[in-house]
Amino acid sequence: MDAPATNPETHIEMADERLRPLLKAGAVLERLWTGSTWGEGPVYLPDGRVVWSDIPGNRLLVWQEGHEVQEYLKPSHFQNGHALDHQGRIVGCSHGERAIVRQEQDGRWTVLVGEYRGRRLNSPNDVVVARDGSIWFTDPPYGLIQPQEGYGGTQEQPGQEVYRFDPETGDLRAVVRGMVCPNGLAFSPDESVLYVGDTAGTHSGETHWPERHHHILAYDVVDGDVVDGEAAHARVFAEVSPGFPDGFRVDVHGNLWTSSGSGVQVFAPDGTRLGEIAVPEAIGNLTFGGPDGTTLFIAASTSLYRFEVNVRGVTA
Repeated sequence: MDAPATNPETHIEMADERLRPLLKAGAVLERLWTGSTWGEGPVYLPDGRVVWSDIPGNRLLVWQEGHEVQEYLKPSHFQNGHALDHQGRIVGCSHGERAIVRQEQDGRWTVLVGEYRGRRLNSPNDVVVARDGSIWFTDPPYGLIQPQEGYGGTQEQPGQEVYRFDPETGDLRAVVRGMVCPNGLAFSPDESVLYVGDTAGTHSGETHWPERHHHILAYDVVDGDVVDGEAAHARVFAEVSPGFPDGFRVDVHGNLWTSSGSGVQVFAPDGTRLGEIAVPEAIGNLTFGGPDGTTLFIAASTSLYRFEVNVRGVTA
């Protein structure tokens, strides 16, 4: 489906004046394409392409300026979040394969890790690559309990954890334990803080998930490890409402830009909510990209959006 001829009207909520210098004067929210079922996991490639997930559609899509949107991979085995490693390869979270996967230079997809202590992972959801090359990812059970987002199956892990995987040694360890439903994650610019979203509220009321979490937790990181990685000891960085912190990224100044049900919400490093860029659909995830890293690409329910800002993302 082609993008509409007109773009959505741009509304900015300025809750704190610290947001103003982060925004580009006159920037307009652009709808680049529409036609997905639930957009997630955008990643910006060095050649200007954006690859993102249509999870229920069991496919990856690719957008590039001046080209028609194409299917990048189908079936995608319900891939969700993505990141680039230091060799420019796409690292993906596969609900269907219950694994972290990587696209090799020849185009093949290989499984990097799919088990922890002899048991299959739940359904990896979102991923970041640290400066040392380690791969950090969340592992909620969405791909097991939502038939439209995976192949189902029995949960083998006793909990929903955040993991650190070293692709050089094969070492996998749980760095954050005891979260109800870990989802989006990102590092602060100096990687001294790990932010992890808990989106248990998406299934609140169920007997096994009575919590209604829609917040982002913050954990201190020292020497590549989380200090006291129990969720009960974490600090709540921000509550996101309406909607959930499904996916988020951090800019070079440490501000956190997160998905929500109403737009891209922006939080200062001290947790103050700075404001929001309204988006007419619930957002699954977002990423920084563009030639200078100052373009926000937003994967929402049915559409891919673009919004120019005045600050560079640390993951661009």
